[in-house]
Amino acid sequence: MNEADAIRQILTHARTIAVVGLSPDPNRASYGVARAMQANGYRILPVNPLAGVPKILGEPVFASLTAAAAQHRIDVVDCFRQSAKIPPIVDEAIAIGAKAVWMQLGVSQAAAARKAEAAGLRVVQNKCMKIEHSALSARGLLAPR
Repeated sequence: MNEADAIRQILTHARTIAVVGLSPDPNRASYGVARAMQANGYRILPVNPLAGVPKILGEPVFASLTAAAAQHRIDVVDCFRQSAKIPPIVDEAIAIGAKAVWMQLGVSQAAAARKAEAAGLRVVQNKCMKIEHSALSARGLLAPR
């Protein structure tokens, strides 16, 4: 499956997105992307052990993907972390049974992507989920939620 197909499959079938590195600061890209995805009907699970707040976008903040997965099924792990920090996130995404790993603009990690794909996860690298969702919606390729 090519990346364009993976993007469409992820955005069509996902319901719950764990956002690793989601900031409580409305001026940060992670907040804007998560807010837009939430507004489009996706459930957002903030994952940020350093957030310093109990909730972001009205959702409880989790210290790890494992903690979030203990309470919710996670479809997509959306990564707002440096590329070098992606391998352990991918390991945790595989361990919790996530269906996909999405690395935001400027984030890519080839070895971790190969590992995720080998484990059966769909992978997107160096793409903004909000931008991709908007583009597919504008072309009528995503049904409203």
